[in-house]
Amino acid sequence: MEKLKEALDRLIATLPNEVEFRRTLENLFSVYPFNEYEFIISALLGANKLTFDDYVELRDAYIARNRFLYLFEMSSPRGFGEAWAQGHLSELVPDMMKPSKKLDKDYSGEYDFFLDGTIKIEVKASRAVDFDTSEPLYVKALATDSPKDFDMNFQQVKPACCDVFIWLGVWRDKIRYWVLASKEVADNKYYSHGQHRGNVGEGQLHLKRDNLQEFAQYEIRSTDLLHAIRDAYHRQHAS
Repeated sequence: MEKLKEALDRLIATLPNEVEFRRTLENLFSVYPFNEYEFIISALLGANKLTFDDYVELRDAYIARNRFLYLFEMSSPRGFGEAWAQGHLSELVPDMMKPSKKLDKDYSGEYDFFLDGTIKIEVKASRAVDFDTSEPLYVKALATDSPKDFDMNFQQVKPACCDVFIWLGVWRDKIRYWVLASKEVADNKYYSHGQHRGNVGEGQLHLKRDNLQEFAQYEIRSTDLLHAIRDAYHRQHAS
């Protein structure tokens, strides 16, 4: 969003009535789908400060930078963390199966996927948003090159209930994946035990700008997920 605003601001500065136009923007009343950006672009096109080809280029660049912005419009944590994240991983790794008592007689809802008849997998997902603003999620969504601080909180983490964790971090332009053995989470210095009073074995972990690099060894490409899960399982059960 910052880059689009900067590009439009430079074009607004070329308008002969710039001051009057900016004053109009300050008092602009918007109703979907007629908003501030539609108004600015229409005015720039009408003033011949933006050609149609320039507009298409601006639009395509914005879409490329915001491929996953729609994921920040999901207001329900369950809709994002379960419905979307698990569905997304099912498409990437179709070998993973939804667990059931038929596949695992001891299953009681404590993990999300079952692989190779032995590997119990838990999925956690979070979104990178500007930590210093209270704007709606889709407004404060960050791109991977943004210098702003974020705090991705992976909650209700129960290392004893699975063999492998898959973490998904969503930026407006990219999805990043980390695969860790359960004990690598439990033993991590950033893992906080006891998220809620009385919840034994449950904690949380925060991924932030200042510690993200410390998890680089666990980050993998989406095409390597299946191999990474099996590797993490072997690490989990290595003597």
